[in-house]
Amino acid sequence: MNRFKVSADFEPAGDQITAIKELSAGIKSGARIQTLKGVTGSGKTFTMAKIIENVNKPVLVLSHNKTLAAQLYREFTDFFPDNAVEYFVSYYDYYQPEAYVPSKDLYIEKDASINDEIERLRLSATSALLDRKDVIIVSTVSCIYGLGDPNSYKNMKYRFQEGTTLDTSEMARYLITMQYERNDVTPVRGCFRIRGEIIEIFPSYMKNGYRIELDWEKIVKISEFNPVTGEMTSDYDFITLYPAKHFVVPEDQLKTAVARIKDELAQRYQQLTAEGKLVEAQRIKTRTEYDIEMLEEMGYCNGIENYSRHIAGRAEGERPAVLLDYFSDDFITFVDESHVTLSQVRAMFEGDRSRKLNLVNHGFRLPSALDNRPLFYDEFNSIINQVIFVSATPGKEEKARSERFVEQIIRPTGLLDPEIEILPTKGQIEHLYGEIKKRIENNERTLITTLTKKMAEDLTAYFVETGLKVRYLHSEIETFERVEILRDLRAGVTDVIIGINLLREGLDLPEVSLIAIMDADKIGFLRSSTSLIQTIGRAARNVNGRVIMFADKITDAMKEAIEETQRRREIQNSYNLQNGITPLTIKKSIQDILKRKIEEKKKSSELDVEIIKSRYNIINKIDKKKLIRELEAVMLEHAKNLDFEDAAFVRDEIIKLKDTE
Repeated sequence: MNRFKVSADFEPAGDQITAIKELSAGIKSGARIQTLKGVTGSGKTFTMAKIIENVNKPVLVLSHNKTLAAQLYREFTDFFPDNAVEYFVSYYDYYQPEAYVPSKDLYIEKDASINDEIERLRLSATSALLDRKDVIIVSTVSCIYGLGDPNSYKNMKYRFQEGTTLDTSEMARYLITMQYERNDVTPVRGCFRIRGEIIEIFPSYMKNGYRIELDWEKIVKISEFNPVTGEMTSDYDFITLYPAKHFVVPEDQLKTAVARIKDELAQRYQQLTAEGKLVEAQRIKTRTEYDIEMLEEMGYCNGIENYSRHIAGRAEGERPAVLLDYFSDDFITFVDESHVTLSQVRAMFEGDRSRKLNLVNHGFRLPSALDNRPLFYDEFNSIINQVIFVSATPGKEEKARSERFVEQIIRPTGLLDPEIEILPTKGQIEHLYGEIKKRIENNERTLITTLTKKMAEDLTAYFVETGLKVRYLHSEIETFERVEILRDLRAGVTDVIIGINLLREGLDLPEVSLIAIMDADKIGFLRSSTSLIQTIGRAARNVNGRVIMFADKITDAMKEAIEETQRRREIQNSYNLQNGITPLTIKKSIQDILKRKIEEKKKSSELDVEIIKSRYNIINKIDKKKLIRELEAVMLEHAKNLDFEDAAFVRDEIIKLKDTE
């Protein structure tokens, strides 16, 4: 087993030393639940990394949103360059779940836009867990939603061994059951191609592909290569190929599953007919029979997750398999920003069930679809083994359940919690404009928190008209764009970000020296003492950090947040004086938290076009016309999928061909 090894240019300092020592000892002694109360900027992520290095067990890091998860993923990747750090979040950029609204007799089909790169990262996470032990998975609450059965996923792997005999026809049939598609033209993830004695496979969880070379039927060479450049990167004696999707079913298990689905359909049809619900009975019969036909023919159907109970052979009510089941029995869970994340885990089940009950009651889904669900909170707690809650503001649950409670208040940089100023709301925008201009002159940034999306957007529009470089950030902005907005803020492309609760927990923005809290005296979740403390912490990574609360009165929540901030400042200042420390702004390189791989995509499009062109003789007029027609079809397909960059590239190739006619 590879050991975890932290790579960093610094060593633990301040409270980190004690926190690492005590929490590592707790893990080793068998403590099930511990809490790290660490102030913003105290290096909680580095503390977690050193604990992981000390105890050397697989790790799940659970976060409550994609943006924070992306940042943690980048940080752990930097800390553990020689270990497997993976990213597991919902792969939907847009998701409209299947639903039925009885009051309007309105059925809404499932509609989603899947992010191809995030889907690859999800598959990479599960394959890494089955291949090695030195794995860190950074995940959102997606990890408590139903996933394919890990036993089926693991057992359906295919092993290629140098020197062994390979029946290509049998291999092709088996890869298709693993949900790979045969595509002898384009090197696409989740596909394979056979060209004489060369087999090329493009696993769903890798950027590169595998090339298997045969001499007659004997495997003589196994290589990994870049599908864009064709460059060989590694040679192997053997490789293990995992399925292209999480929901895969062995042939014998599929037959059993189909039989169970048919039995449930017969019972449900009879029940609905007896109740006089003839429309619902006919609806469930038609829809389910179509899915059964797809399962029998293809081994897969749209919405296959709704049949997961039958596919996995589970009993009614039994919980589904989730990401946590892919871990070995002995692993650690860090629940980051636990005061938010635990509540989120607890809330997932009810919303999911109410939607599905409508589908079941009106004949759109079988009752077994209800067992494709997120975990109950108690189920989650029973699986996570040893856990460390991490938060600057842990809640009552963390305090009550923890066997060890460790505080981390001193920052290695000597930075103090920011000073807080309370100003009246009259003339707040004009005053704020002046404060922002001061930050710009010092090459510093500003965050503004509002209570609504509308206010964030309107305030952004107002400041843009004044000439400021401002962006807003809220939940409707897709994953990659969120992290790009944050990167642009750090780089100075943007001076100000205006948002709501996305600007509280965990964001690491050392260039930010001013936090403005609008409507600080309003009562509610976004202005609770916990939320205010978290928001204040965003300015704690800069030596000039300052917070302005715009309010006409001081609420209990404001008073509690100000007192806690002052308590920390006194402890931090005392430590600095005793140890002769001068506070310094955190210095951190600016990187993309996640990368879109636009250039790779462009190169892939170029390669696709070249492959298509290679099949035609463009000197021949008939061939040339056929080529143009095929490229036009490809262009329209790209446009249909909203891949406009690819569509534009193909369009330009068509124009070039027509110009030479």
